[in-house]
Amino acid sequence: MRRVIVDYKKLTNEILTLLVEKYPDGYGDDDIISFKNLKNETVEAVEVRTEDTIYLVKVSTRLANTMENFEDDEDDDFGSDESISDVDVPDESDDED
Repeated sequence: MRRVIVDYKKLTNEILTLLVEKYPDGYGDDDIISFKNLKNETVEAVEVRTEDTIYLVKVSTRLANTMENFEDDEDDDFGSDESISDVDVPDESDDED
């Protein structure tokens, strides 16, 4: 299995979707993995997996904002409230007992 460290700037839609699905309410301290990189710097990341790859996405405030904005954009893709109001739902009070 491949392990890939990804910065938020290089997130693909696939990885971003996985992040939002795994952490719909955002990630917490328990979700963060800390490790040392080759330069002996401490890196904090959250993990998401596909069938063949483990992605460690570096944690930052920008990552949280990117996830939140992506989720909002995804919600917008499903249509607006106007499309819901076009549905004709029969009123139960019209039914006779």
